[in-house]
Amino acid sequence: MLKGLGGLGDMAKMMKAAQEMQTKMAQLQEDMHAIIVEGEAGAGLVKATCTAKGELKTLDIDPSIFNGDDKEVVEDLILAAIKDAQLKAQERSKQEVSKLAESMGLPADMNLPF
Repeated sequence: MLKGLGGLGDMAKMMKAAQEMQTKMAQLQEDMHAIIVEGEAGAGLVKATCTAKGELKTLDIDPSIFNGDDKEVVEDLILAAIKDAQLKAQERSKQEVSKLAESMGLPADMNLPF
């Protein structure tokens, strides 16, 4: 395409690859809003779901844990379920970025900007 211009041909290839990567990263960012993960606490008595971006979507609490004397325990279980869901969201996000990096010929452990 740009024969005879030395390194400019390589520069054009690099720019095209960078644009492709930017497009794929933008699509992945959008896809992260649709990926749902679930965290739980208290052997499943409290479940929280969130997107791979960490946005809390739902909270499901088994009614059997509502005892007036156990308010603090219930609060702790809710927080634990949310934290578990958010941790799983972070892990899933890293997996998706790693897959994207590998598909583009980059090292899987490369820290892409997110």
